[in-house]
Amino acid sequence: MNVTQAAFRAGLFDPELPAPNGLQNPDGAQASKRFDVYRNNVAVGLSDALEAAFPVIRKLVGDNFFRAMAGVYLRKHPPKSPLMMFYGQAMPQFLRRFGPAQSLPYLPDIALLELAMRRAYHAADAGSVDPQSLGALAPDALLASRLRFAPAVQVLKSGYPIHAIYRANTTADAPKPVMKPENVLITRAGFDPQIHLLDQAATTCIAALKDGATLGETLVDDRLDLGATLALLLGQSAITSIY
Repeated sequence: MNVTQAAFRAGLFDPELPAPNGLQNPDGAQASKRFDVYRNNVAVGLSDALEAAFPVIRKLVGDNFFRAMAGVYLRKHPPKSPLMMFYGQAMPQFLRRFGPAQSLPYLPDIALLELAMRRAYHAADAGSVDPQSLGALAPDALLASRLRFAPAVQVLKSGYPIHAIYRANTTADAPKPVMKPENVLITRAGFDPQIHLLDQAATTCIAALKDGATLGETLVDDRLDLGATLALLLGQSAITSIY
Protein backbone atom coordinates (compact mmCIF):
# COMPACT_ATOMS: atom_id res chain seq x y z
CA MET A 1 0.00 0.00 0.00
CA ASN A 2 1.35 3.41 -0.93
CA VAL A 3 1.40 6.24 1.59
CA THR A 4 -0.38 9.32 0.29
CA GLN A 5 1.25 12.71 0.72
CA ALA A 6 -1.87 14.01 2.50
CA ALA A 7 -1.86 11.16 5.03
CA PHE A 8 1.84 11.55 5.67
CA ARG A 9 1.51 15.30 6.19
CA ALA A 10 -1.53 14.91 8.45
CA GLY A 11 0.28 12.39 10.62
CA LEU A 12 3.39 14.52 10.72
CA PHE A 13 1.60 17.46 12.36
CA ASP A 14 -0.88 15.59 14.55
CA PRO A 15 0.84 13.62 17.35
CA GLU A 16 -2.45 11.85 18.10
CA LEU A 17 -2.48 10.13 14.69
CA PRO A 18 -0.70 6.80 14.19
CA ALA A 19 1.90 6.27 11.50
CA PRO A 20 0.24 6.28 8.06
CA ASN A 21 -0.83 2.92 6.69
CA GLY A 22 1.72 1.59 4.25
CA LEU A 23 4.73 3.14 5.99
CA GLN A 24 6.84 0.06 6.66
CA ASN A 25 10.15 -1.02 8.12
CA PRO A 26 12.47 -3.19 5.98
CA ASP A 27 10.94 -6.26 7.66
CA GLY A 28 7.46 -5.26 6.51
CA ALA A 29 6.15 -4.15 9.91
CA GLN A 30 4.52 -0.73 10.28
CA ALA A 31 7.22 1.91 10.94
CA SER A 32 5.52 3.47 13.95
CA LYS A 33 8.63 4.14 16.04
CA ARG A 34 10.60 5.52 13.11
CA PHE A 35 7.73 7.79 12.15
CA ASP A 36 7.42 9.03 15.76
CA VAL A 37 11.13 9.91 15.78
CA TYR A 38 10.82 11.72 12.45
CA ARG A 39 7.69 13.56 13.60
CA ASN A 40 9.46 14.68 16.77
CA ASN A 41 12.50 15.86 14.80
CA VAL A 42 10.28 17.92 12.51
CA ALA A 43 8.57 19.54 15.50
CA VAL A 44 11.91 20.33 17.14
CA GLY A 45 13.26 21.80 13.91
CA LEU A 46 10.24 24.04 13.43
CA SER A 47 10.34 25.13 17.07
CA ASP A 48 14.00 26.05 16.63
CA ALA A 49 13.08 28.07 13.52
CA LEU A 50 10.44 29.98 15.50
CA GLU A 51 12.88 30.69 18.32
CA ALA A 52 15.35 32.13 15.82
CA ALA A 53 12.60 34.19 14.19
CA PHE A 54 11.10 35.65 17.39
CA PRO A 55 13.88 36.08 19.98
CA VAL A 56 12.17 39.03 21.68
CA ILE A 57 8.85 37.17 21.96
CA ARG A 58 10.76 34.24 23.45
CA LYS A 59 12.48 36.48 25.97
CA LEU A 60 9.21 38.14 26.96
CA VAL A 61 7.32 34.89 27.62
CA GLY A 62 10.18 32.64 28.75
CA ASP A 63 11.70 29.52 27.21
CA ASN A 64 9.19 26.97 28.54
CA PHE A 65 6.14 29.03 27.54
CA PHE A 66 7.59 29.71 24.09
CA ARG A 67 8.35 26.04 23.43
CA ALA A 68 4.82 25.02 24.43
CA MET A 69 3.33 27.82 22.34
CA ALA A 70 5.54 26.91 19.37
CA GLY A 71 4.21 23.34 19.58
CA VAL A 72 0.66 24.63 19.23
CA TYR A 73 1.61 27.07 16.47
CA LEU A 74 3.46 24.63 14.24
CA ARG A 75 0.54 22.21 14.23
CA LYS A 76 -1.94 24.95 13.35
CA HIS A 77 0.39 26.60 10.84
CA PRO A 78 2.65 24.09 9.06
CA PRO A 79 5.25 25.59 6.71
CA LYS A 80 4.03 26.65 3.28
CA SER A 81 7.55 27.14 1.97
CA PRO A 82 10.78 25.16 2.31
CA LEU A 83 12.55 28.44 3.17
CA MET A 84 12.59 28.43 6.97
CA MET A 85 13.80 32.03 7.07
CA PHE A 86 10.21 33.03 6.27
CA TYR A 87 8.45 30.63 8.65
CA GLY A 88 6.18 32.25 11.22
CA GLN A 89 4.25 34.73 9.08
CA ALA A 90 0.99 33.92 10.90
CA MET A 91 2.43 34.51 14.38
CA PRO A 92 0.81 37.95 14.95
CA GLN A 93 -2.68 36.60 14.16
CA PHE A 94 -1.98 33.46 16.20
CA LEU A 95 -0.97 35.52 19.25
CA ARG A 96 -4.16 37.57 19.06
CA ARG A 97 -6.18 34.38 19.49
CA PHE A 98 -3.87 32.36 21.76
CA GLY A 99 -5.56 32.47 25.17
CA PRO A 100 -2.50 31.94 27.41
CA ALA A 101 -0.80 35.01 25.85
CA GLN A 102 -3.66 37.46 26.39
CA SER A 103 -2.03 38.95 29.52
CA LEU A 104 0.62 40.48 27.22
CA PRO A 105 -1.55 42.26 24.63
CA TYR A 106 1.45 43.86 22.89
CA LEU A 107 2.88 40.50 21.77
CA PRO A 108 1.18 40.53 18.32
CA ASP A 109 2.72 43.92 17.52
CA ILE A 110 6.14 42.76 18.70
CA ALA A 111 5.75 39.76 16.40
CA LEU A 112 4.90 42.14 13.54
CA LEU A 113 8.05 44.09 14.33
CA GLU A 114 10.24 40.99 14.39
CA LEU A 115 8.75 39.84 11.09
CA ALA A 116 9.41 43.27 9.58
CA MET A 117 13.02 43.18 10.76
CA ARG A 118 13.44 39.77 9.14
CA ARG A 119 11.88 40.96 5.88
CA ALA A 120 14.22 43.94 5.90
CA TYR A 121 17.22 41.68 6.46
CA HIS A 122 16.32 39.51 3.46
CA ALA A 123 15.08 42.35 1.21
CA ALA A 124 16.79 42.99 -2.10
CA ASP A 125 19.73 45.38 -2.18
CA ALA A 126 19.09 48.81 -3.68
CA GLY A 127 21.26 51.78 -4.50
CA SER A 128 20.54 55.01 -2.62
CA VAL A 129 20.06 58.49 -4.00
CA ASP A 130 22.74 61.17 -3.61
CA PRO A 131 21.66 63.31 -0.62
CA GLN A 132 22.74 66.41 -2.54
CA SER A 133 20.14 65.79 -5.24
CA LEU A 134 17.28 67.03 -3.05
CA GLY A 135 19.12 70.23 -2.20
CA ALA A 136 19.75 70.89 -5.87
CA LEU A 137 16.03 71.09 -6.65
CA ALA A 138 14.19 74.41 -6.88
CA PRO A 139 11.50 74.79 -4.16
CA ASP A 140 8.58 74.20 -6.54
CA ALA A 141 10.26 71.14 -8.04
CA LEU A 142 11.08 69.81 -4.58
CA LEU A 143 7.46 70.05 -3.42
CA ALA A 144 6.29 68.29 -6.59
CA SER A 145 8.78 65.46 -6.18
CA ARG A 146 8.00 61.87 -5.25
CA LEU A 147 10.36 59.35 -3.68
CA ARG A 148 11.06 55.70 -4.34
CA PHE A 149 12.07 53.64 -1.32
CA ALA A 150 14.43 50.72 -0.83
CA PRO A 151 12.65 47.35 -0.48
CA ALA A 152 13.80 47.03 3.15
CA VAL A 153 12.02 50.22 4.28
CA GLN A 154 8.89 49.66 6.37
CA VAL A 155 6.70 51.72 8.71
CA LEU A 156 4.85 50.15 11.63
CA LYS A 157 2.24 51.80 13.82
CA SER A 158 1.28 50.44 17.23
CA GLY A 159 -0.84 51.27 20.22
CA TYR A 160 1.98 49.89 22.39
CA PRO A 161 5.62 50.96 23.00
CA ILE A 162 7.07 48.51 20.48
CA HIS A 163 10.30 50.45 20.04
CA ALA A 164 10.94 50.64 23.78
CA ILE A 165 9.99 46.99 24.36
CA TYR A 166 12.24 45.85 21.54
CA ARG A 167 15.19 47.90 22.79
CA ALA A 168 14.67 46.82 26.39
CA ASN A 169 15.04 43.22 25.29
CA THR A 170 17.90 43.66 22.82
CA THR A 171 20.04 46.51 24.16
CA ALA A 172 21.92 46.65 27.45
CA ASP A 173 20.87 49.43 29.86
CA ALA A 174 17.92 50.47 27.67
CA PRO A 175 15.26 52.40 29.62
CA LYS A 176 12.18 50.60 30.90
CA PRO A 177 9.24 50.89 28.47
CA VAL A 178 6.42 53.29 29.26
CA MET A 179 3.03 52.07 28.09
CA LYS A 180 2.16 54.46 25.28
CA PRO A 181 1.71 54.18 21.48
CA GLU A 182 4.85 54.14 19.37
CA ASN A 183 5.55 54.05 15.64
CA VAL A 184 8.76 52.90 14.02
CA LEU A 185 10.69 53.08 10.78
CA ILE A 186 12.77 50.08 9.71
CA THR A 187 15.70 50.62 7.36
CA ARG A 188 18.75 48.69 6.20
CA ALA A 189 21.57 50.97 5.20
CA GLY A 190 24.18 48.21 5.58
CA PHE A 191 23.88 44.53 6.34
CA ASP A 192 21.62 44.68 9.38
CA PRO A 193 18.18 46.32 9.75
CA GLN A 194 17.81 49.31 12.05
CA ILE A 195 14.73 50.43 13.96
CA HIS A 196 13.97 54.13 14.46
CA LEU A 197 11.33 55.72 16.68
CA LEU A 198 8.99 58.05 14.76
CA ASP A 199 6.58 60.69 15.98
CA GLN A 200 3.08 60.70 14.53
CA ALA A 201 3.72 63.47 12.01
CA ALA A 202 6.82 61.76 10.57
CA THR A 203 4.96 58.44 10.49
CA THR A 204 2.12 59.94 8.46
CA CYS A 205 4.58 61.70 6.15
CA ILE A 206 6.70 58.64 5.37
CA ALA A 207 3.65 56.40 4.94
CA ALA A 208 2.19 58.92 2.46
CA LEU A 209 5.49 59.16 0.56
CA LYS A 210 5.65 55.36 0.33
CA ASP A 211 2.12 55.43 -1.11
CA GLY A 212 3.22 57.86 -3.85
CA ALA A 213 2.37 61.30 -2.40
CA THR A 214 4.49 64.29 -3.36
CA LEU A 215 6.57 66.03 -0.72
CA GLY A 216 4.21 68.98 -0.90
CA GLU A 217 1.20 66.74 -0.24
CA THR A 218 2.73 65.54 3.02
CA LEU A 219 2.84 69.05 4.51
CA VAL A 220 -0.49 68.73 6.29
CA ASP A 221 0.72 68.64 9.89
CA ASP A 222 2.33 71.70 11.48
CA ARG A 223 4.26 69.38 13.81
CA LEU A 224 6.13 67.77 10.93
CA ASP A 225 9.83 68.48 10.76
CA LEU A 226 10.29 67.66 7.08
CA GLY A 227 14.00 68.44 7.12
CA ALA A 228 14.67 66.00 9.98
CA THR A 229 12.46 63.35 8.38
CA LEU A 230 14.27 63.59 5.04
CA ALA A 231 17.64 63.61 6.80
CA LEU A 232 16.72 60.36 8.54
CA LEU A 233 15.64 58.74 5.26
CA LEU A 234 18.70 59.94 3.36
CA GLY A 235 21.07 59.03 6.18
CA GLN A 236 19.67 55.49 6.24
CA SER A 237 19.90 55.03 2.44
CA ALA A 238 16.11 54.60 2.41
CA ILE A 239 15.49 56.58 -0.79
CA THR A 240 16.52 55.05 -4.10
CA SER A 241 15.35 57.80 -6.47
CA ILE A 242 13.54 61.13 -6.72
CA TYR A 243 11.12 61.72 -9.58
